[in-house]
Amino acid sequence: MNYLYINNKKYKFEKGNSLLNIIQLNKLGMESPCGGKGTCGKCKIKVVDGSVDDLTDEELKFLNKEELKNNVRLGCLVYPKGDITAEFIKSEDKNHKILTEGYMPEFNKSPMLSKKAFKLNKPTLENNISLEEILEKQNININNDYDILKSIPSIFEKDNCTVVYLDEKVIGIECEDTTENLYSIALDIGTTTVVASLIDINKQCEIDCESDINPQKEYGLDVLSRINFAKTNENGLEILNKSIIDCINSLIIKLCEKNNINKENIYELAVAANTTMMHILLKINPNSIGKAPYSPVFISGKSIKAMDLGINISSFGRAYLLPGVSSYIGADIVSGICVCDLHKTKKNILFIDIGTNGEIVVSKNSELSSCSCAAGPALEGMNISCGMRAGEGAIENIKIGEFIETKVIGNTKPKGLCGSGIIDAISEMARLKLIGSTGRINKKSMIEKDNNLKHLSENIIDENKKRRFVLDTQNPQIAITQSDIRQVQLAKGAILSGFYALLNSMNIDIKDLDEVIIAGQFGKHLSVQSLVGVGIIPKELKEKIRYIGNSSKTGAIMTLLSKDIRKEMECIAKDISYCELSTEEGYERLFTDCLKF
Repeated sequence: MNYLYINNKKYKFEKGNSLLNIIQLNKLGMESPCGGKGTCGKCKIKVVDGSVDDLTDEELKFLNKEELKNNVRLGCLVYPKGDITAEFIKSEDKNHKILTEGYMPEFNKSPMLSKKAFKLNKPTLENNISLEEILEKQNININNDYDILKSIPSIFEKDNCTVVYLDEKVIGIECEDTTENLYSIALDIGTTTVVASLIDINKQCEIDCESDINPQKEYGLDVLSRINFAKTNENGLEILNKSIIDCINSLIIKLCEKNNINKENIYELAVAANTTMMHILLKINPNSIGKAPYSPVFISGKSIKAMDLGINISSFGRAYLLPGVSSYIGADIVSGICVCDLHKTKKNILFIDIGTNGEIVVSKNSELSSCSCAAGPALEGMNISCGMRAGEGAIENIKIGEFIETKVIGNTKPKGLCGSGIIDAISEMARLKLIGSTGRINKKSMIEKDNNLKHLSENIIDENKKRRFVLDTQNPQIAITQSDIRQVQLAKGAILSGFYALLNSMNIDIKDLDEVIIAGQFGKHLSVQSLVGVGIIPKELKEKIRYIGNSSKTGAIMTLLSKDIRKEMECIAKDISYCELSTEEGYERLFTDCLKF
């Protein structure tokens, strides 16, 4: 047995594991956006002592001279030969900007949850019947629920009780009158972020919200990387499941402490998430989602005891999982469709949730069709040379004119670029013709000849046969590389080709679209100008774009506050057709055309 020494502690490991794998299995907190494939360069770590295998060609692509001198390696490509001492070199980004707000439509409220207080009729010698029968005579039917049955003796120690109903079915009984305390949690589990809202069912409103980064990020930034982690590691699924359950419980504790609420008075969670996140939440193997024919284990809505999932609310609380459509069109998108009334509109509307996956829905006179495209994590700052999440120190906005103006989150010294900063930069470079239609950065000599651009020629650096555009000549590490542009091109090509393919399948011309609705964490931070400038959205639609924010969370709230909405979502999910892009005629050529700027 060998040992890893890190953070003044030691951890056992067996030979044959990469350093990244050892760190992740010991839950020490290290991100691997590409899932340990050696393609993102984000798992940098300093090897202080110990024998490891030789430096690889893949590592040389990501490590600069200073890092090589200090024995920095990529954790996923380092295999210890014995005991090893290592040191983390990058602290977590702080103050992440997480989108929690979203458009809330008008709807009729009729919550699934309710409470009613009863005065208990105690048994007597003259009327000596069972306690269960006494409850039944008061129209309190426990429906052979074993957990409620066990609680009955304590209930009858008091004179009053409160019955908790979910859709008019008894789910629990509490001592005394607790009708004033009736709460639920609306939960949006995204691939990148987790948002939890506390809902007061009596007041029929949201009273607070908490959010965090999805801790599963350490095992891959996209769903395929996480599916692969669950598949290739013996306890992979358990690790992914525990990390999200711990995150949910932590958010619940924060909400309860802030609002002086007992978690025992939270009786239901409504969960909106993509299909992979739903499987992991239930600790159901998601492997079938990641390979042809991409069949999920389930997509229908589920109501499960929260206790069985390890979620800490009322002992008889439930978790309601909203319905999805397919492996790659999940409950988060069904939520968005319901929030926007796409199933009722008489218009032609395109709905898109831009993130690690790009989910697109077209409503043609309320007929719904959907597709999903693998945009990848580049648009969220990953797989980018100096990319980072939208936290303190991230450049989020860029304008290139006589000078390069940047806006940095936290107003601190810039550490890198988040997704919106990357899109801004490339949009500006395309506008100024610093890059050609193929995405190639133009030569310095060519820029020097242009009177309008020659002041930017010093920002173009050629080094080791690689070209990059430096955003600050005093800090040359913060730059847009040719590889970065390629990553964004692939994301743009995936989204735009999906957009056109879906319109074609619905026989809709782009000029006939009445509106483009953008939802999701990432889309909210993108300006219309940058979206159009980089070509993710065609310029013809510039005046038709509307942002709605976090529609996934909004949909979850609506299912808690309306029985009708819950039934409506079940119907919506069944009415959405799914278009598999890879089988569409001419799709490969379309994708290639959509790569151009």
